[in-house]
Amino acid sequence: MKKFFACLLLLASWSTSAASDLERSGDVLHLLIPAAALGGSLIYEDGYEGAWQLAKTGVVSRLVVEGLKYTVDKDRPDGSGDDSFPSGHTADSFAAATFVQQRYGWQWAIPAYIGAAYVGYTRVESDKHHVEDVLAGAAIGILSGLYFTDPYKGITVTPIVGNGNYGLYVSGKF
Repeated sequence: MKKFFACLLLLASWSTSAASDLERSGDVLHLLIPAAALGGSLIYEDGYEGAWQLAKTGVVSRLVVEGLKYTVDKDRPDGSGDDSFPSGHTADSFAAATFVQQRYGWQWAIPAYIGAAYVGYTRVESDKHHVEDVLAGAAIGILSGLYFTDPYKGITVTPIVGNGNYGLYVSGKF
C-alpha cells in the first residue's frame, strides 16, 4: 500500500515542473488522495466498512464546507468569486489523509498528509485562497476524519508531543 501512495504522489508531483502548472497539480492531488484512500481500503480490507467510513468523512466535510461558503461571503485573492472561505480542496484532502491515519496508522498517512499540505500550499500560491481559508479547510477535514473513522483491526498508535514530552499512545481492543 505504501508503494501505491508513493506512485500516486509521484504522478501528481510530475505536473509541478512549471509554475503555471502549480494549481493544476494541486487539483490533481486533491482527487488522488481520496481515490488512493478508497482504492487502498477496497484492496486492503474485506468488506466495505472502511469505504463507508471514508464516504461519511468526505460527505460531511464537504457539506460543512459548502454551508460555510454559502453563508460567509469572502472574496478570493484573485477576485474570481466570493466563496473563498473555507478551502474545499484542502478539506477534501485532509479528510482523506485523516481517514488513512485513523484507519491504518501513521506509516500510511505520512505521504497523504504531505500531499494534503501541498494541496493547501497550491491553493494559496495560485491565489485561490487566503492562508486562513486553507487552515479552516484542513481543520474541517481533520475533524470529520477523526469523528467518522475507526481503526482497522481495532488498534491505533498516536504520537503525543507537548510540554517537552514525547511518546506514543496505543489504544485498542485486545
